[in-house]
Amino acid sequence: MVSDADRAAEEAISSLLRAEHPSDGLLGEEGLSVAGSSGRRWVVDPLDGTTNYLYRYRAWAVSVALEDDGGALVGVVHDPLNGETFRASRGGGAELNGSPIHVRDVDDLGRALVATGFGYDPDVRRGQAELLLRVLPRVRDVRRAGAAALDLCHLAAGRLDGYYERGINHWDWAAGALIVREAGGRVVPLQGGRPGLAAAGPRLVEALADLAAEAT
Repeated sequence: MVSDADRAAEEAISSLLRAEHPSDGLLGEEGLSVAGSSGRRWVVDPLDGTTNYLYRYRAWAVSVALEDDGGALVGVVHDPLNGETFRASRGGGAELNGSPIHVRDVDDLGRALVATGFGYDPDVRRGQAELLLRVLPRVRDVRRAGAAALDLCHLAAGRLDGYYERGINHWDWAAGALIVREAGGRVVPLQGGRPGLAAAGPRLVEALADLAAEAT
């Protein structure tokens, strides 16, 4: 689903970025695609968690990342309902409302609180449900808020121990993945099946990625 708020937010963000950084490229969820000449690109998810927003479920955010040839350079995820802004810069650490944040680096899947998400295509959801049957008995519990950017930020802030998801788009995780890394975590691609990623502390991430692997 796409709301007027998605389009309005993307237009507001892109207008500001075009005015301040006219030579940078732009990529957005709602069709925004502008080639740049600077070697930098802004990646915008104007409203991550649109279904939550439309249902007035309090889990949605605005996500903006700046990338260069070395990958993500800056990431910001703003949660307006809770008054929380997560930020990170490459090599500069991660913070929440100006205070440093760090991942919880547990080493036991059985003690890990893990977040994930589901797609909207019935066949994709079926595969995600089958994978969940394998994941759920092996972890402490699973959470599903419906906003990938927020899941990654909550992981970075120590509110979760891990996160995995398949079928998400670049704008869903571009800012959040940098925030996780700068908070001391790792983000790795998932093997087999649909593209996806796993994120957790350094001692947990490989075990989580193995658990969430799919057959090719």
